[in-house]
Amino acid sequence: MSTFDILMPKMGESVEEATITKWFVKVGDTVEEDQVLLEIATDKVDSEIPSPVAGVIKEIRFETDALVPVGEVVAVIALEGSESAGETKAADNKEEQPSAAQQQPAKQAEATEAASDFSQSDRFYSPLVKSIAKEENISLAELDKIQGSGKENRVTKEDVLAYLKTRGGQPAATKPSQSEVAKQTASASSAQPARQEVKAPDVKAGDGDKVVEMDRMRKIIADHMVMSKQVSPHVTSIVEADVTNLVLWRDKYKDQFQKKYGEKLTFMPVFTQAVAKALRDYPGINASVSGNNIILRKNVNVGIAVALPSGNLIVPVVKNADQKNLVGLAGDINRLANLARENKLSPDDIQGGTFTITNFGSFKNTIGTPIINQPQVAILATGTIEKKPAVLETPSGDVIAIRQKMFLSLSYDHRIVDGALGGYFLRRVADYLEQWKLDEEV
Repeated sequence: MSTFDILMPKMGESVEEATITKWFVKVGDTVEEDQVLLEIATDKVDSEIPSPVAGVIKEIRFETDALVPVGEVVAVIALEGSESAGETKAADNKEEQPSAAQQQPAKQAEATEAASDFSQSDRFYSPLVKSIAKEENISLAELDKIQGSGKENRVTKEDVLAYLKTRGGQPAATKPSQSEVAKQTASASSAQPARQEVKAPDVKAGDGDKVVEMDRMRKIIADHMVMSKQVSPHVTSIVEADVTNLVLWRDKYKDQFQKKYGEKLTFMPVFTQAVAKALRDYPGINASVSGNNIILRKNVNVGIAVALPSGNLIVPVVKNADQKNLVGLAGDINRLANLARENKLSPDDIQGGTFTITNFGSFKNTIGTPIINQPQVAILATGTIEKKPAVLETPSGDVIAIRQKMFLSLSYDHRIVDGALGGYFLRRVADYLEQWKLDEEV
């Protein structure tokens, strides 16, 4: 019988696992090609997974709410024509009434299954580690003897593969004794101070309070923001930009722009263009940190934070923003914003960002100190544009005039971005906005 494995797809360069939020089929269902099988969710986006083949659902390996590693088989489809319904039924009856010759292998299979029941262990094993152990017939007793190299001594995929290379030649590393663990801990403590774990206070609801549980997306955002603050030492620089020319230009050309290109002209395409140019001028901002290495990104992919109707936030990405003109940027930004609000973003729409812009001005806020969108090293907040009195230098002396001004604030990762680099970059973005030409072509 020919079968086809449905794998958990890769949903982005930094995404290693996804949660199954809903199954649309069950075992025994006949499915057509491109029929939606399940819905999955990552910390970035929700997606529906269609079937690439037609056939019958033979096996579903993970239930709803299961966290599944990328590349893991989530379902098996029996291809059409590979087995008739009668053959399937006969096979089912045969399994229900095993012969005497089959009973002994069945008992052995039960024993093997019991040996691989990893739920009986007091150690945590990821689904990927369990899958490898089952495929290689590693018993629970063997698995428990493998010393883990992961966080809190968890067994990783690499630990299991390393064990398989020496399996049979030498016994697996045994668990260290309590005294050995104490010695190792003391040695590590003397070499590097242990980071004290910070726990959130226990908060109880009072009379009349309303308790609302976070939805899945809000929980993910909360975890991501806490992680970012723990990983990156945040510093924020702020400048005020005079964007009078930009405001006058937009007021003059926005109707003409929409009529000519069919796109609404907001300030965001201009902000994005200025940021993209500045990222080329200062590539140290268009970067990520990997251990002790700095990765300078080749592409300039600018993420635009979009507020959703649910109150949550998502960041679709404008790819190669430095290679696009205002028309291209406006089209991409409007398209991605609409898809985000309709929950129709694809995995590709939200991955690969190298820098992020969040527009606090949309909510009439003047200044903000945003949290870095990992694994990026900086994020720009744009405040609301307001009329203000300002001192202007003229050939005949200083005068006070009404100008259109806004604040730009840049939060950056102080591990690799110092005040000089962050300040120069932010000033360059402001310069591009302030130097906007009143006769800029549309």
